[in-house]
Amino acid sequence: MIRRLLTFADTFRKRMGMDRAIAYVFAARVCMIVGSTGTVLLIVHFLSKVEQGYYYTLLSLVNLQVIFELGFSFVILQLAAHEAVHLHFHPNGDIEGDSSTHARLVAIFRKTLAWYCVAGLIMGITLFPAGVLFFQRTAPGTGAIWFWPWTSAALAIVALFVLNPFCSFVEGCGQVRQVAGMRFAQAIVSVFAAWGAMLLGKGLYSPTMVIVACAVTASVFLWSRRGIFRGLLRAKYDRNALSWRTEVWSFQWKIAITWLCSYFTVQVLTPVLFASRGAVEAGRMGMSVSIAGYLWNLVFAWMSTKATPFGQLIAKKEFVELDHLFFRTLWQSLAVLGVLVVLCMSAVLAIQRFFPGFSARMVPPGSFALLLLTAVSTLVVQSEAIYLRSHKEDPLIWQALAVAILTSAGAYFAAPRWGISGTSIVYFVCTGVIGLISATAIFRTKRRSRQQAEPAVVPLRVEAIS
Repeated sequence: MIRRLLTFADTFRKRMGMDRAIAYVFAARVCMIVGSTGTVLLIVHFLSKVEQGYYYTLLSLVNLQVIFELGFSFVILQLAAHEAVHLHFHPNGDIEGDSSTHARLVAIFRKTLAWYCVAGLIMGITLFPAGVLFFQRTAPGTGAIWFWPWTSAALAIVALFVLNPFCSFVEGCGQVRQVAGMRFAQAIVSVFAAWGAMLLGKGLYSPTMVIVACAVTASVFLWSRRGIFRGLLRAKYDRNALSWRTEVWSFQWKIAITWLCSYFTVQVLTPVLFASRGAVEAGRMGMSVSIAGYLWNLVFAWMSTKATPFGQLIAKKEFVELDHLFFRTLWQSLAVLGVLVVLCMSAVLAIQRFFPGFSARMVPPGSFALLLLTAVSTLVVQSEAIYLRSHKEDPLIWQALAVAILTSAGAYFAAPRWGISGTSIVYFVCTGVIGLISATAIFRTKRRSRQQAEPAVVPLRVEAIS
C-alpha cells in the first residue's frame, strides 16, 4: 500500500513538473501562505481596523523599492545565465572556460556591485522621507502610530535591497536549486519573525522583522558562497568586456519601466484608498489583495525557476525545447492555480457566513472574486514576460505602461466615489482583462517572428532542467 502511494506521488510529481527547485520555491510560498494566514488572524486579534490600514499601507510603501531596483536583479540573472552556461565553477572560486566569457562574467559582477552601492545610498536618503511625507499629508497628527515602524522598515529594506542582486547573480550562475532552498529558509524564518512581533504586541513592526529575517538569511547564504565572489574579485577586470549602454541599459530600462508599472497596477490600490477613504477601507483592500497575490505567487514557482533554464536554452539556440518547456510549465501552473482559486473562494464564502467579524476585515465576496480572476490573468502575463525577457528583451514595456496608467488613473477616480467595489472593478478590467489580452497578443506576435527568423533546431529531449 505504501509503495503504491509513493509510486502515485512520484508519478504525480513528474506530471506536474515538480523538480527540486520548484519544490523548494513552492514549499517556501506555501510557508508564506501559512504564515500570512496566521499573520492575518493575529492582525484581526491584535490590531484595530485603523491599525490594519496602517499595516498594509506601510507594506505598500516599502514596496516602493522597485523604483530604485529598476528590475536590475532579473537583468543580472539573465546576463549571468547566458555567460555561465559556458563556464565551470569550482568550490574554491576558480572558474574554467573561455577567457572572453569569463571576462564578461567578471564585468557583470563588478558592474552589479557598483550599481547597487550607488542605488542603495540613493534609496536610503529618499525612501524614508517619501514615506514620512505621505503619512503626514494623509494622516496628520498620527506620527506616534507610524513613525518608528516606518523608520525601522525603511532602514531594513535598504539592507535587503543591496543583498538581493547577488542572490540573483548566484542563481544565474546555475545554482537555481540552492537559491530556491535559501528562499525556503527565508520564508520559514520570516514567518516566525512576523508572528513574534505580533505576539509581543508590536504588530506594526512585523514588516520590519520580516525584512530583517530575510536579510540575515540571505547574508548567511551569500557568505557560504564567498568563494565565487572572491574569485570574481581576484580576476582581472576588463571594463570593455561588457558594454553597459548596448548590452545592459538597452534591456534594463525596459525592465525598469515594467517593474515600476507592476507597482502602479496593484500596490498603489491600498495607498489610494488610504488617502481617499481612510485606513479602514485601505486595510480591507490591503489584506484581500495580499491573499490573492499570495496564490498566484505560490504557483509562479513553476515558471520563475525556469528563468535560468530559459536563458541557457536560448544561448544554445534550442528553441524547440524552450517552447516545449514553457508551455508545459504554463499549463501545469494554471491547473494548480485553478484549484487554489476555487478553494480560496469557497473559504471566503464560508468565512462570510460563519465568521462575520473576520469577514468585515476583508473586501466583499464579489470584489474578492474579481481579485482572484485578476490573479489568474497576472500569472499568465508574468509567465509570458519571463519567456520574452529570457531573450534579453522586453517587448511588453508599452503594454505594461498603458495598463499601469489605466489602473492607477481608474483607481484614483473610482476610490473616492465607489470605494472598494469601484477600485476592484477598475483593477479587474484594466489589469485582468485589458492586460491579459494585450500581453498575449504581443507574446504571440514576438514568438511567431522569432520562429520565422530562427531555423528549427530539434535537440535531444531534456526531461528535466533545474
